[in-house]
Amino acid sequence: MALSIATVPVLTGEASDRFDRMMEASEERRGSVDFSREINEARAILSKANL
Repeated sequence: MALSIATVPVLTGEASDRFDRMMEASEERRGSVDFSREINEARAILSKANL
């Protein structure tokens, strides 16, 4: 018995425009998280373990 292949919905109109705006805003925020505190903690742990 063959199963039908589901179609992939395509965004059009205002939904597509809104998605593009949200995607661009997300790309601008990419990489804005500061992990320096976590890196320093990891280095302190590794230095105590002599690694």
